[in-house]
Amino acid sequence: MAEIKIGETYVSRETYERLKHYETLVKKWSPKINLIAKSTLSDIWDRHIVDSIQICEEVVFPQTWLDIGSGGGFPGVVVAILAAERAPDCAITLIESDQRKCAFLRTAIRECGAKATVMSKRIEQVPPMAADMISARALADLTTLLGFAERHLKPEGTALFSKGIQWKKEVDNARSQWQFDLKSTSSWTEPEAVILEIRGVTRV
Repeated sequence: MAEIKIGETYVSRETYERLKHYETLVKKWSPKINLIAKSTLSDIWDRHIVDSIQICEEVVFPQTWLDIGSGGGFPGVVVAILAAERAPDCAITLIESDQRKCAFLRTAIRECGAKATVMSKRIEQVPPMAADMISARALADLTTLLGFAERHLKPEGTALFSKGIQWKKEVDNARSQWQFDLKSTSSWTEPEAVILEIRGVTRV
């Protein structure tokens, strides 16, 4: 079966069709529950889906993956769709406090043939998850995200955070409170954006 190129990677036709169905669902639900900014509705594929796919390309799928503040499912649902084929044994959990968005996430996961658990709670109220991997996109500043990582990530785990043009300033600010090892990778879709791969998170 021929693979289809998305961004800088390739996926099977089945995965591609699942991702396209997810795109359709986001377009259908977003006007009602504000899944993504209205200004990006016409560019969901590049702005949100391809960007989320890149997060999965930076690492090997672990045993447990926790996506926090999942919102419209970027990157959580995309991770689950890719894992359905690449890592079916990976246990994926999405945390989202908004009940309506949780309803969307569960619908998207089911209709796209993926597997993931959705938790309808605030991140700080969830018992420590001891996840191998934690991800977040457009959720909070890096200092705050590292606090969530400290709570929910295994000591040897990895955090993956998508960040925009101000990422270097956020890193500098975070280092006043946190120690961590950092690798940055330029975004496929936004020249000044990056994916931060972080390990060894400890308080200063």
